[in-house]
Amino acid sequence: MREIQFRDAIKEAMSEEMRRDENVYLMGEEVAEYNGAYKASQGMLDEFGPKRVIDTPIAELGFAGIGVGSAMNGLRPIVEFMTFNFSLVAIDQIINSAAKIMAMSAGQYSAPIVFRGPTGNAGQLGAQHSSNFENWYANTPGLKVVIPSNPYDAKGLLKASIRDNDPVIFMESEQMYGDKGEVPESEYLIPLGQAKVVESGSDVTIVTFGKMLPRVVMPAVEQLKKDGVSVEVIDLRTVRPIDYATVVESVKKTNRCVVVEEGPPIASLSAEIGYHLQRNAFDYLDAPVIRVNSMDIPLNYAPTIIEATLPNEKRVIDAVNQVMYR
Repeated sequence: MREIQFRDAIKEAMSEEMRRDENVYLMGEEVAEYNGAYKASQGMLDEFGPKRVIDTPIAELGFAGIGVGSAMNGLRPIVEFMTFNFSLVAIDQIINSAAKIMAMSAGQYSAPIVFRGPTGNAGQLGAQHSSNFENWYANTPGLKVVIPSNPYDAKGLLKASIRDNDPVIFMESEQMYGDKGEVPESEYLIPLGQAKVVESGSDVTIVTFGKMLPRVVMPAVEQLKKDGVSVEVIDLRTVRPIDYATVVESVKKTNRCVVVEEGPPIASLSAEIGYHLQRNAFDYLDAPVIRVNSMDIPLNYAPTIIEATLPNEKRVIDAVNQVMYR
């Protein structure tokens, strides 16, 4: 094991898969000459050359379409969006082509493609660069949606995503690219659709994913421990498919659940998890499931409004206390 940054875990995953399989290639805005907008492809142009690490124009619909077409013809593209906010320009290729081609061709074509890049709040970047669209993509049959919370998971999940025969939406965070964590030097994969119990507990289950885990949930858990509350923490890692079995088994033990999600509440992943629990674990719940989401507004530029809009440590602690009837 050695400690590396999140961005380096992403780079290692892509580089290892490109060495393993000559059909894997990377393209997107600034991925080559500039080494990636967030330096997640540092040095890859030098190793693999301009035919496999390809700078594109600012034309998401165009290069996403090239990626889908090449995937249908036997390649395994990794398409980087500078931010998933820009993926809306390419949403027709993602949803109407990549996600549907297997069904529409009666299995004659697949689209083994990874669309990756940062999502959600990244500081003072304004409303048009701060959205969460994971629930949009998770609501699209034919796609898989992956959101890692640490460098170890980022590498293992990305390698598994590149090898997957379905189109994968792989969402990262600008705020996490510099985060460090232990990552093995030896090869490993993390299966898609498998949640992780990050911490065992007996009083309440917190379900979360992505940067909410290290930035919000774990600081809240440390404070709750001091208050005598035993919290079980589940990192979903993949939000389509969701590992409902791990969540249900945890709630059977703790009898209470809080779901923490960076995105807004309407038609959210937390709403889906809450529904699933009341449908499949109702007899085990001693309190209603509580969700901690962002406020239902576009994310403002002002740091004080950002702080008031997004989930934070206090809101998580308050939610846990509420389900504990404290």
